[in-house]
Amino acid sequence: MTDKPTAAYTSTEVPSLKAETESAPRRKFEDLPPAAQRALLEAEERRKQIDAKQQAMPEEVNGRGGLEPTRYDDWEIKGLTVDF
Repeated sequence: MTDKPTAAYTSTEVPSLKAETESAPRRKFEDLPPAAQRALLEAEERRKQIDAKQQAMPEEVNGRGGLEPTRYDDWEIKGLTVDF
């Protein structure tokens, strides 16, 4: 027997640390409460406004590429917001 508990297994046999759970069925938009529907519609509208603002900006010459890091009014890169 070795020190590592997984040494007895091949790479495809190692037991997963995740518990097997059934995925919950996705709810339809119409089945959500009115407040949740309103919140989702408002969020979609905000995303559309942000995308329109992004498209209206002039193209940066020799820029870093990718999406504008200040598109959410904070400096954001790879999903992390940095506040100076």
